Amino acid sequence: MPGIKQRLSGLLGRSAESRACKYLTAQGLHLITANYRCKTGEIDLIMQDKDELVFVEVKYRTGVRYGHPAEYFDTNKRRKFESALLHYMQHKGLNPAFVPHRIDLIAITGGQIQWTKHL
Repeated sequence: MPGIKQRLSGLLGRSAESRACKYLTAQGLHLITANYRCKTGEIDLIMQDKDELVFVEVKYRTGVRYGHPAEYFDTNKRRKFESALLHYMQHKGLNPAFVPHRIDLIAITGGQIQWTKHL
């Protein structure tokens, strides 16, 4: 059974993902799915922005004392994320060479949201 810290971390993560989804929806994107998981990784949000699929990583920190949330989307995490992205597209029968798509990052620090497109 997970400890209190793990449960709290999970709740904070889900809350941040919910905030990110509401923010992106207000910007005109449409949610396709949340928390897509496969053997190789996970994707927090998959959204549609006009004719483009948007694969979103959400990072949350209460402050920047230990670094900006975006810094936690490192090379290793990015590799797993891209692997999950390819798995999703293959699972849906989508060819990444022909289907417009991008990776975005939502970094939440306390009450502030920063959206970085096209990572």
